[in-house]
Amino acid sequence: MYDSDAFAVNRGHARCFRSPRSLFVDRTTSFPIELPLPALAAGERFAVPRPPGSADALLIAVRAASASRQRRLTVVVCADAHDAQRLTEELRYFEPSLAVRAFPDWETLPYDLLSPHQDLVSERLEALYRLLNRGGDDALDVLVAAASSALYRLCPPSYVLGRTFFFRQGQRLDGESLRAQLVAAGYQHVSQVVAPGEFSVRGGLIDLFPMGAALPLRLDLLDDTLESLRAFDPDSQRSLYPVPQVRLLPGREFPLDEAARTDFRRRFRDAFEGDPSRVALYKDIGQGIAGAGIEYYLPLFHEHTATLFDYLPADAELILHGEIEAACRRFWTETSERYRFLARDRDRPCLPPARLFIDAEALFTAAQRFARVVLSAGDPGGTGFAPAPPVAVERRAEDPLARLRALVDRARGDGGRVLLLADSAGRRETIGQLLRDHDLEAADNADFAGFVAGDAPLALGAAPLQEGFAVPGAGLLVLTETELYAASPRRNRSRSRERASNVEAMIRDLAELRIGDPVVHLEHGIGRYLGLETLDLGDGPAEFLHLQYAGDAKLYVPVAQLHLISRYSGADPDAAPLHHLGGADWDKARKKAARQVRDTAAELLNLYAQRAARKGHAFTFKHGDYDLFAEGFGFEETPDQQAAIDAVLKDMGAGFPMDRLVCGDVGFGKTEVALRASFVAVAGGRQVAVLCPTTLLAEQHAQTFRDRFADWPVQIVELSRFRSAKEVAEAIAGIKAGRIDIVIGTHKLLAPEVAFARLGLVIIDEEHRFGVRQKERLKALRAEVDVLTLTATPIPRTLALSMEGIREFSVIATAPQRRLAIKTFVRRESPSLVREACLRELKRGGQIYFLHNEVETIDNRRARLAELVPEARIGIAHGQMGERELERVMRDFYQQRFNLLLCTTIIETGIDVPSANTIVIHRADKFGLAQLHQLRGRVGRSHHQAYAYLLVPDEGGMTKNAEKRLEAIQ
Repeated sequence: MYDSDAFAVNRGHARCFRSPRSLFVDRTTSFPIELPLPALAAGERFAVPRPPGSADALLIAVRAASASRQRRLTVVVCADAHDAQRLTEELRYFEPSLAVRAFPDWETLPYDLLSPHQDLVSERLEALYRLLNRGGDDALDVLVAAASSALYRLCPPSYVLGRTFFFRQGQRLDGESLRAQLVAAGYQHVSQVVAPGEFSVRGGLIDLFPMGAALPLRLDLLDDTLESLRAFDPDSQRSLYPVPQVRLLPGREFPLDEAARTDFRRRFRDAFEGDPSRVALYKDIGQGIAGAGIEYYLPLFHEHTATLFDYLPADAELILHGEIEAACRRFWTETSERYRFLARDRDRPCLPPARLFIDAEALFTAAQRFARVVLSAGDPGGTGFAPAPPVAVERRAEDPLARLRALVDRARGDGGRVLLLADSAGRRETIGQLLRDHDLEAADNADFAGFVAGDAPLALGAAPLQEGFAVPGAGLLVLTETELYAASPRRNRSRSRERASNVEAMIRDLAELRIGDPVVHLEHGIGRYLGLETLDLGDGPAEFLHLQYAGDAKLYVPVAQLHLISRYSGADPDAAPLHHLGGADWDKARKKAARQVRDTAAELLNLYAQRAARKGHAFTFKHGDYDLFAEGFGFEETPDQQAAIDAVLKDMGAGFPMDRLVCGDVGFGKTEVALRASFVAVAGGRQVAVLCPTTLLAEQHAQTFRDRFADWPVQIVELSRFRSAKEVAEAIAGIKAGRIDIVIGTHKLLAPEVAFARLGLVIIDEEHRFGVRQKERLKALRAEVDVLTLTATPIPRTLALSMEGIREFSVIATAPQRRLAIKTFVRRESPSLVREACLRELKRGGQIYFLHNEVETIDNRRARLAELVPEARIGIAHGQMGERELERVMRDFYQQRFNLLLCTTIIETGIDVPSANTIVIHRADKFGLAQLHQLRGRVGRSHHQAYAYLLVPDEGGMTKNAEKRLEAIQ
């Protein structure tokens, strides 16, 4: 398909070849792909340019598969932590038989006062043990590590091997000795075991969560014999299945027995001058307490430390991915700067960097004894791979898939093949429908080997690949959504921009009144506050509020009548319409508002009377099908979540229109309740409408629904500004004809032209974010169909209706398993704090939200961030961007093509990116408590520790109420 040589001679490196024919070709692999890599002996080095896109993962997978057959270990060291995460997933796709493990980082900054999460310590210890014991069930083919992680000094291999124990059923075991052994190994005694490194003793039962294990174990002792050994569910505490043997790794990367604590204190006194009794950490260790950040004193626990390379077998092959030296030097520079800054703290002295880390020179020296393949910058043509050609969908073109069609036709003529990969199973269904709509036939391929062995010119699959690539010599082309939905030129057109409402205008506290602010007097209407004045009206001096009305009329209100004054809550305080003193305008406005209140009350009474009298649809479904659908939920339901699901299903089968409010914190599983309800509705032959307040949330819900319904014959469409006019028209026609089962969208769903054939369920996400017109339409829907409302922050009226029994109410208050509380910091904004917050996340390969809620200055903020954090790849998202551009930015961020999203409050509702676990909010004092709660909920949606930094101005730059809100959210 391409005019390109399969290989180019590798010149100027440790080994060179006169002809491409002499390059090593692994004929035993299942992939007919020639690799530009020779066989290497220990100590030899070979450099090759890094292949384009995700071809580096394919090259490494084929290389590692060959090494695995020879029982050799492959270790991939990546300059970028994100590449380490990416390769871990992509290698498993290209070669599922490979046992691939990532060596996780501590996910803390050097000298941090935070300790790594216990799950990370568990994964690290398991990886180290498997490096030392690669036989049998502990087989390890590929280890992937970030360069920064490889710089850390580790506990010696003798510590891991010497403190790892095995127990078997029927073995003689003394309970007291085991308990002492667990404490010495660093395990923590708790009342109920939920995380690795914990144990609990209840008579003859010992619950134990070994480090590196997926589930905790229950040991049943009869006298001094281990009678049974079973895995159990940490949530339900129910036994699951018997286990023949348990491997007990140490609970920490350092010992905590009495001898180790004594050695620690001795080495601490030798390392630092001054009185050690002033240091809390020194005193805590004497009592067996490992304080936060103790990991950065690891050399004081061991006579000698080791490096990752000390754990590798002599015949291991290293693949150095990217600019390793530059990454190591950057890490060393930043660590040295932190040490110089923190070393002055006498209450917590720091070990010098050389005691905790190795530098770039030491890393390359340690690596020299291994066979090494270097993937660095250069012409990728010499690798046998080529970049993927442009095939972007042109949505407004007559044939949106013209480029892809031409590529497939050319491949068919040349005997080549094209593989199109979606991000998930749901996206695969969506893209498959797009291909069918435009008469492009694609074979279904579940794995890469099946595609290579097949003969279809176009195949469709699902895989977590970041970018596509071509293999010219084999006639193969791999495309991903990156190429399919690349940014295409947009027509310039003017569009009206709505200005964001001023949040401060909604603050009602009179203590925050400033000169010129509009206020409302209960008897006289809207005026403008001009300050406090002291007047003497004959009874002595007294304080009055000076208000100005239309026509420069003045009104003085005694402070004793403050209860008559309230803050003006209109959209724009500067344009507040001042009333005339003594005029009739205010009386008319008050009477109109009173009528509206009465009308609203009458409407509510009439609405709920209709619902009580009207017979609804009693949904029925096959329990076998429902159980199968429920198994697609990749997590364990919390008790509250299960109760909410049961209540919803009961309401839907009761025979009257449901109106249930499900209230739960951000990320607590409300969407799964909606998915279960949608399945029941569709199974009952009815249509479902999911109403979202924002376009981004609609896009995310559509993705989630497609993923969960990927294996079911359910038609799902999205109605939002991300869809073209043609797509919207086709969707509306399908809804009216009954061909569409589930429609997800914004307020477009409430338009008069959207007519449902058999609507049975309406799901409303965050109802309080809809406008008056939309709510009027929702009121009418409530009397007709089942309504399920989801919210994290219910408004008072909604909550009152639920608490009074007018609306049914469910609360999800239990956090998901392994969900960690978000660490929230309220800090004065400074460049050093912003850089530290960003580096903490980037160092572990994560992503960051930086919220800057001013579109006019957002580009200036980007320039400052780029200068402050050059390591970050920055993208911008705000509501004034075009639909396609915003869609592309959010998709790229979700797929980790950049790691810092500079954005406005457009992310407030519904953006779910598990790898984004840090949010920095500029001028957090300008946001309300509910808004801060929603924004903070954008992070912490995985088991990684999440951080929220609420940045505020210097002293005096914010109001007392803002301080109270920030204290509450913290």
